[in-house]
Amino acid sequence: MSGGGGGGGLGAGFSYQKFVHVALEQTRLRTALAPHPSQEKFKFIKTNEDNTVLNALSFSAPKIRLLRSLAIEQKNSVQVLDFAAFSEPEYDLPIFCANAFTSPARSIIVLDLNPLYDTTEHEDYREKYYRNLMPHIHKYSELLPWGGKITGESLRFFSPIVIWTILEPTEANHQVLYSAFMDYYKVWLELMDEAVQEISVEKIDRNREAQHKYLTWRAEKDPGYPLLKKLIGECAAKDLVREFLFEGVDSLGTKPFLQYFPEYAQKDGTVNKKRSMIGKSFESRPWDAHGRFIGDATTSDYSFRWEERQGWNAWRLRKLVLTALVSA
Repeated sequence: MSGGGGGGGLGAGFSYQKFVHVALEQTRLRTALAPHPSQEKFKFIKTNEDNTVLNALSFSAPKIRLLRSLAIEQKNSVQVLDFAAFSEPEYDLPIFCANAFTSPARSIIVLDLNPLYDTTEHEDYREKYYRNLMPHIHKYSELLPWGGKITGESLRFFSPIVIWTILEPTEANHQVLYSAFMDYYKVWLELMDEAVQEISVEKIDRNREAQHKYLTWRAEKDPGYPLLKKLIGECAAKDLVREFLFEGVDSLGTKPFLQYFPEYAQKDGTVNKKRSMIGKSFESRPWDAHGRFIGDATTSDYSFRWEERQGWNAWRLRKLVLTALVSA
């Protein structure tokens, strides 16, 4: 599937660094950024391939626990961006998430404000953060069309405004993506500005656990790990995932993966890496104009919990990335 054509292929000078630089500029207009402790260890990380460069940046701010970016640039080949923003537990803000993988053949994109709480089960959370944001997805739904079939297992991993798309890597599509990235990030910054600090210890602990559960899942199931392992080795890749990309997985909580997700336990006590593809698949966006889920909720397998549904999403993205690497 592809978006609007035209504009020619991306030239050798294409880079996601512009996305990062402008996002940081916009952030500094609203708050004071300070280097995050993870910055020192990972800012000069080296790859095993001479034609590939990793750029890692991480910051914190009064309301932002972690703002981090990892960009991978492989000369005349692969460009990757993994950009995310996590609030302090005193706020229940969505998690800003931008994942982009571009090869000469295609661009695979996920851009979202990942909900801290399931927006189908927690209607109050959906109303609080997404009801007024629906015009953004209406703006981009044709320019950045739905990326193809996804089962019901993955849906609540996304918010109603998610952009999940596969594009031809043209300059025109890149410009549309840049516009969407900045629109979504500015929205997140506005939500951060307006956020009021929670004073209830119970709610703060609940936010902290919700974020830790998210980090625990992502650290275990990160679809980019095979690429990182190839570029910097297994030990360094594990450190980068746990101490940089999903920093907090070892500090916000102590529950291991299987305590959050016991359904993945194998008989020997290890994590089952496989996941059945269960539930109805959706070829188009399954939310209405108000952000309400309009899929067939009576489908027998759709009742699986949010955490279980994330498995198929991570598996699909991993497969797409590895396929793109082979064809690059």
